[in-house]
Amino acid sequence: MNLKKWFFLFWSGMVVGGLACVVTGAIMAWVDPEFGFLGFKAVGFNALMMALVGLMIGAFSQMGFFAYLTLNYIALSVFGKKYLWNTLQGYTTVFAAVGLGYLLYEQRMNNWFFWTLPLILLILSGVVSWFKVKQTNQTAFVPTMFLMFVITFIEAWPALQGETNVSAIIFMMVPLFVCNAYQIMMMHRLVKKETTGSAAITAKPVV
Repeated sequence: MNLKKWFFLFWSGMVVGGLACVVTGAIMAWVDPEFGFLGFKAVGFNALMMALVGLMIGAFSQMGFFAYLTLNYIALSVFGKKYLWNTLQGYTTVFAAVGLGYLLYEQRMNNWFFWTLPLILLILSGVVSWFKVKQTNQTAFVPTMFLMFVITFIEAWPALQGETNVSAIIFMMVPLFVCNAYQIMMMHRLVKKETTGSAAITAKPVV
């Protein structure tokens, strides 16, 4: 990963965050006419504010992404065996799913949301992990699940604390998830080395 590739990932991630915020906000405004970001009701100004917040969310997501890459590098050095670190990530993902549900339940969101959000987040994380495995290898499944669920959970922590509501949680968590999915799916493309000789022969053709 050189500086040029990192620069591309940084700015493209921010753009993805901005688009994800605008689309999420537009859908929420269509479902709930009373929804207005930061109290603004004017459609154009509201969309502009959402885009700006999305850019910040994209940058924040990338901070979490590179923090995970650093953690992953240190953990592999400490554990020595990759399967030990993957096992810990797997247990942590399950624990985080239960913890997210419990946190929402404690905030009196004890109807459908406290179990629906963790379940949907797990399913979508599994989908992203499946695509990651298809494009890389089987060992990528657990780390991708950990990133998509646990890191997204941690990054969305401000929206889960204090006086909050379903709209605030969705509005922050959806762009974070989209940004994390974009980054993890782009990572192997950006660091992929040019293959020659026999490796080029066994490579899958691009349709």
